[in-house]
Amino acid sequence: MPALTPDTIRTLTETLSDLTDYLRENPDPVEALALVEPLLDEYTGIPVQVADVLRALARAVQNHPDTPRAAETALLVAELRTAAWEQSDQHTLHYIVDDLRTLTAAYASEQGCSCAGE
Repeated sequence: MPALTPDTIRTLTETLSDLTDYLRENPDPVEALALVEPLLDEYTGIPVQVADVLRALARAVQNHPDTPRAAETALLVAELRTAAWEQSDQHTLHYIVDDLRTLTAAYASEQGCSCAGE
């Protein structure tokens, strides 16, 4: 695995920003859902990944020998873990994407369009 750098992470956030800009241009809903779906995957989506990152950061800070052993550090680590749980709770967003896809396909079917679900 190549070494991660702040620049590689910035590339990821720039891609997300590009996606946001694209979605603001009112693309076809089927296309938009297809692009967003991987981000909200129940097991590997952004909410799950961010939660894992926050937990790993908390662990790295807590376990590092140079981390000050102070009440403030413990509080900050606990806040990271709380934020991780809050992010994990967002994993259910994939259900919204599923429901939107179903509605879009049903509407397209009613309209006689074969474009939904491609």
